[in-house]
Amino acid sequence: MTLAEKIGQMAQIAMANVTADVIAENFIGSVLSSGGHVPAPQASVEIWVNMVNEMQKGALSTRLGIPMIYGIDAVHGHNNVYNATIFPHNIGLGATREYVSLHWDPSLVKRIGAATALEVGATGIPYVFAPCVAVCRDPRWGRCYESYSDDPKVVEMMTEIIPGLQGDLPMTSSKGVPFVSGKKKVAACAKHFVGDGGTHLGINENNTITNFHGLLSIHMPPYYHAIIKVVSIVMISSYSSWNGVKMHQNRYLITDFIKNKLRFRGFVMSDLQGIDRITTPPHANYTYSVLSGILTGIDMVMIP
Repeated sequence: MTLAEKIGQMAQIAMANVTADVIAENFIGSVLSSGGHVPAPQASVEIWVNMVNEMQKGALSTRLGIPMIYGIDAVHGHNNVYNATIFPHNIGLGATREYVSLHWDPSLVKRIGAATALEVGATGIPYVFAPCVAVCRDPRWGRCYESYSDDPKVVEMMTEIIPGLQGDLPMTSSKGVPFVSGKKKVAACAKHFVGDGGTHLGINENNTITNFHGLLSIHMPPYYHAIIKVVSIVMISSYSSWNGVKMHQNRYLITDFIKNKLRFRGFVMSDLQGIDRITTPPHANYTYSVLSGILTGIDMVMIP
């Protein structure tokens, strides 16, 4: 692969900026639909499939013929698609256990994952930006509804949605190696690594102040369980920091810890414009930010 081909394969760009020609000319490896990014108002399943297929033709027409990966924010069902089944946000699913006995039915979120995978796959999309496994420790955080619970044990249990999305693991599966069981399943993404629910005063995109033990005991457990269930992708934290170090440039946690120590063998991707926000103010030095993020261990950069 040429340098240009490698750069293109590591880029994920927004569908609003994409045509088949753009993908072919720039060797783009992935396209995304975040909240509200649709091919047309009230677009049918057929319109979604045709859009994804047209983009795929561009990817397959290149010298390498590597298929592009389309990803979408299907965070409570296939919520960007008209007439899709909508499920409660994570905060609602986290409340589906009986408090006194702590009884919980793990098959519930697994069935939700399976239903979501079926509908996402029907639109030609193989990859979802879910589940969010943040542990919300301060209800003032504006994204608490994306968290299953303030209790890491509850959030761990909710990672059962991953085999619902990706399929049950075969007995021969290796820890950390991604597995998707067939055309009715999709790749899952655990996000946002790590500590985004523990920021100081609950301020979004702020600093999570805790020692390593606190990070491991509160915010990291859902990621252990996601990796055990061979989640395909880990998305880096939503612009927040841990003890003053931006997550998008925390090489210790991304490369040394999850890739080397936990032996995660999927790929790590940035959040939307997360690379840009390495500097203050954002976008101040994009060349530095890209270099820093890639050396940190980020495998794919989400670009608008």
